[in-house]
Amino acid sequence: MKRLLIMMFIFLILFSSTSVTVSAENDLKLAEKAKSAILVEASTGKILFEKNADEKLHPASMTKMMSMLLIIEAIENGIIKWDQVVQVSENASSMGGSQILLETGEKMSVRDLFKGVAIASGNDAVVALAETVAGNVSNFVSMMNKRAKELGLTNTNFKNPHGLDDANHYSSSRDMMLIAMELVKHKEVLEYTKIYEDYLRENTDRKIWLVNTNRLVRFYDGVDGLKTGYTEDAGYCMTATAEKDGMRVIAVVMGEETSKIRNQEVSEMLDYAFAQYKVINMLKNKNSLGKYRVENGKEEYVRVVPIGDTNMVKKKSEQSGNFSYDIKINSLKAPLKVGDNVGTLTIKENDNNVKTLKLTVTKDVEKANFIDLFSRNVKDMIIGNMSLE
Repeated sequence: MKRLLIMMFIFLILFSSTSVTVSAENDLKLAEKAKSAILVEASTGKILFEKNADEKLHPASMTKMMSMLLIIEAIENGIIKWDQVVQVSENASSMGGSQILLETGEKMSVRDLFKGVAIASGNDAVVALAETVAGNVSNFVSMMNKRAKELGLTNTNFKNPHGLDDANHYSSSRDMMLIAMELVKHKEVLEYTKIYEDYLRENTDRKIWLVNTNRLVRFYDGVDGLKTGYTEDAGYCMTATAEKDGMRVIAVVMGEETSKIRNQEVSEMLDYAFAQYKVINMLKNKNSLGKYRVENGKEEYVRVVPIGDTNMVKKKSEQSGNFSYDIKINSLKAPLKVGDNVGTLTIKENDNNVKTLKLTVTKDVEKANFIDLFSRNVKDMIIGNMSLE
């Protein structure tokens, strides 16, 4: 009987402690009025909070994040240029909703049109840029959906580059988050999305004042993007990003009732992330992994670095352990290119594997020709590195 009572007592302790843990998780009160929401640390993809994150909803002007991604990629790939002058089409100038009041035939640089998208969410500006990148809007939308698949979006379908309501135009908080994670890798985009106010057509009688639709850029320390949205079907939406103490977080809400509630709930999500979490770099010097010999390489040695970040997200209340790593290098044979998989780096905390990353080389290595190899062999003979046996 005594043994039975002890067993029951132990069971009650275990059961009650488990209940407390579950209750604590369920009691996290964030984005309570949003239809869908998600909070993520950007460098690792660590989800800090989510609510109905895979529900298909209208994304409104958050759609423009994908448009901006394709535009910045087109600029970086040399397809268009920042200072390129665009002549506005009738299709672009006729767009309703938020706009920068473009007129048919007006000429404006890619840079100023991008400002019109990033700051003022101009539907006319994004259509003008879409046509510049892809020839017409239809082609650009096809590019958007193709890029969505490449990013692994599973609950998204785009019908336009601006986000005005269409029955078959939808996305989810998680998918918007994935677009945002890719977009923030392009630091130049943040130079525009962080601007609170600016002007276009200065020194003309058609000067226009741009005010950022994302008020948190001004009123929340660390916020430097990304995109708000509103339509009747979508409600009030926002994807915000902020960086503090070396940690960048992204918060998405969809289907809010008012812009005030949207801003408040996003601010609370950001507050939670920065109050509770920290980022630890498990490998302080990414270039400390050493040099390795390249067989038949024009350069005899090359450094290797991890592909991807070496960060870990922890709660501030958690203690960090001792980090170590194991390196496995494949046989290195020229030619090699940056991005080639040449091995793996396994990072350990207290001897437990926490992350495995692929390794690549820091620069391209061409294959050595006969003269290169002959010269190297002569040099090795002179300094005694070559065996004659």
